[in-house]
Amino acid sequence: MIHPTAIVSDGAQLGEDCFVGPYVVIGGEVVLGAGVRVESHAVLDGRTRVGDETHIYPFASIGLAPQDLKYRGEPAETRIGARNQIREFVTIHRGTEGGGMLTAVGDDCLIMAQAHVAHDCLVGDRVIMANAATLAGHVSVASGANIGAYSGVHQFCRIGREAYVGGYSVVVKDALPFALTVGNHAKCYGLNKEGMRRRNYPRTTVAALHHAFHLLLASKLNTSQAVEAIRAEIKDSPETEELLNFIETSKRGVVK
Repeated sequence: MIHPTAIVSDGAQLGEDCFVGPYVVIGGEVVLGAGVRVESHAVLDGRTRVGDETHIYPFASIGLAPQDLKYRGEPAETRIGARNQIREFVTIHRGTEGGGMLTAVGDDCLIMAQAHVAHDCLVGDRVIMANAATLAGHVSVASGANIGAYSGVHQFCRIGREAYVGGYSVVVKDALPFALTVGNHAKCYGLNKEGMRRRNYPRTTVAALHHAFHLLLASKLNTSQAVEAIRAEIKDSPETEELLNFIETSKRGVVK
């Protein structure tokens, strides 16, 4: 169903059972999967692909040129996965040549009203971005992460898997996976126990990660010493190994 006031450019591809509401504008290189619903006044442009059953709410803006003075009109892309909820006034900008030519959002995400995903961001699956949460350019957000309302993430930072970033936080380093990271500037307050419980992690996994965060944050060890201690004391824990790998591969440093 395409409302008569909508503008759908020649070349746009719409899958089966799509809904395009009043005053929507869809550019000629946009591809919508099956069952996509685009509500009134939303704008989709550029090389943008939206996965099946994603719901885009009024006044969202997806795939437009980035807010980057280095952008020179290169044919970068925006890819949105399946079953996402993209709420009112969300902005998601296309990538740039300097950042891989791609901005991507995975599947089953909830991006609440007024949130912003800047150029070249890579967002995983099941990510929640609360109202007005903002990702600067080149940010990566791993699957299952939760970013609170009015939080800002500095460019080139990483948010680890199933991390919880509290509302109104300012994140200028990498936020650790499985952790609570809150504040301006943000600090890490240890394991996100409630999130682990809700996702039914085994008690052994929770205990191993809790001990790892104790060594990392509450002992008198520096980061390198804590990593060595964690490896020595905790065995057979894939999640703990993931935490250590995240720390060791950080380019900006991690929030402690």
